[in-house]
Amino acid sequence: MSEILNRRLRLLGERANLTLLEHCLHGIERECLRVTAQGRLAQTPHPEALGAALTNEQITTDYSESLLEFITPALSDPAQTLQSLDKIHRFAYSKLGNEFLWSPSMPCPLPAEEDIPIAYYGTSNIGQLKYVYRQGLALRYGRTMQCIAGIHYNFSLPEQLWPLLREAEGAVQSDRDYQSSAYIALIRNFRRYSWLLMYLFGASPALDAGFLRGRGHQLEQLDADTLYLPYATSLRMSDLGYQSNAQAGLTPCYNDLASYTDSLRKAVATPYAPYVEIGTHKDGEWVQLNTNILQIENEYYSNIRPKRVTYTGERPIQALMARGVQYVEVRCLDINPFLPTGVDLPEARFLDAFLLYCALQESPLLESVECGGATNNFLSVVKEGRKPGLQLQRDGQQVELKQWASDLLDQIAPLAELLDQSHGGDEHAKALAAQRAKVSDPSLTPSAQVLASMAQHKESFTQFSLRQSQAHAEYFRSQSLSVEEQAKFEEMARKSIAQQAELEQTEVGDFDTFVGSYQASILAISN
Repeated sequence: MSEILNRRLRLLGERANLTLLEHCLHGIERECLRVTAQGRLAQTPHPEALGAALTNEQITTDYSESLLEFITPALSDPAQTLQSLDKIHRFAYSKLGNEFLWSPSMPCPLPAEEDIPIAYYGTSNIGQLKYVYRQGLALRYGRTMQCIAGIHYNFSLPEQLWPLLREAEGAVQSDRDYQSSAYIALIRNFRRYSWLLMYLFGASPALDAGFLRGRGHQLEQLDADTLYLPYATSLRMSDLGYQSNAQAGLTPCYNDLASYTDSLRKAVATPYAPYVEIGTHKDGEWVQLNTNILQIENEYYSNIRPKRVTYTGERPIQALMARGVQYVEVRCLDINPFLPTGVDLPEARFLDAFLLYCALQESPLLESVECGGATNNFLSVVKEGRKPGLQLQRDGQQVELKQWASDLLDQIAPLAELLDQSHGGDEHAKALAAQRAKVSDPSLTPSAQVLASMAQHKESFTQFSLRQSQAHAEYFRSQSLSVEEQAKFEEMARKSIAQQAELEQTEVGDFDTFVGSYQASILAISN
């Protein structure tokens, strides 16, 4: 264990500081497709009873009108965060009629590209901006790719923690800059070690054969309707997912916040020839927001993002540059199709220990060789993480996944212990023990269990997924929310519809001008 990690552990383990870690914040975003009783994409509009996707803070849509996104508040106890996610599911199910929420990350059998409905947000300028942005995504990457769903885990360490560490280490930066550089250091370590999360929690080893739309691939045929890789953990995170030539040259460097925001700012302001050729309009209608490498910064697809809550009308990059990093958003987690909400408390507890390790462990800058190595390790694990004897690259040397995973879990153990001391109990230690068991026995990983369940029931990917979706629907529908809880969600839905209507009625200025000033807001800080 590094000296710096030891020192920080001792400091946080002091009685005066021990309660600090109770104030980490956890938020979860879960995406899921609405499907018909036959397991096909629901092509109905976003249910009005769920409120307005534009203005409801807890229930919105992601890419497609059919792709729901459930958003919890950020809470200090992950058990409460998961409870909040559970309640959102129960409310949604009370309004879904005979539709289901699809249980895994990889989509159900999809209709023709042009029949996948893009999410619509009404006639306000911001609503139209969201719609045109998605039109641009359809042009750039196709609609099929945008139907993949995941779990995003938002995590922050307590604000009081950073001045404590800064003082102890005699850093000369301001508290804000120290906090930002510490989060960027966390992200560098996450890049180094996130292959471990794919091994432990990857749950997409198979997919519906139609997903590839006849494109070439290296997958194996499991049955007439299913493609898979025998040792894959997460095909969702493999190169079958997002493939973008435009983004290929864009690897934001995580040396510091400035270099990160800089690379994204440039990408949002730099034309990309194939997009220029398409243009922003077709037959007088907007088809993409601009012809640059990225339309907006959120288009950059990454496994983890530094984040800051934005003010109304503010862009993510502006918020980061003005006020620094506030939390990280982990974006590489598959939905576990065996769990009704797609994620559970042991996973959250382990993620907290893992992210705390990434934050407190020494984090040298990533040289280009190591950066490439981290990407290769990640891709090896998503495609063949359960392969016996799989070798990864560590410090330029070959090391067996099993060995490195065990070493990492040994190093994360003191962090789990610290969290347990802070919270009382042994929940984090138990969560860590569950991960050790998966390293010893790959058949315990969710990816192996998906394939085992399909084999046991002699099912295709779609049959397995539909069966799980039906079981989860029953779980949520069998116990309604309390009258008060239900009323709270109903009120939130009503309010969101009224908010959207007000936005549309009080709109000032036309859409073209709105897009122009939106673009200018980035260009203004690019100089």
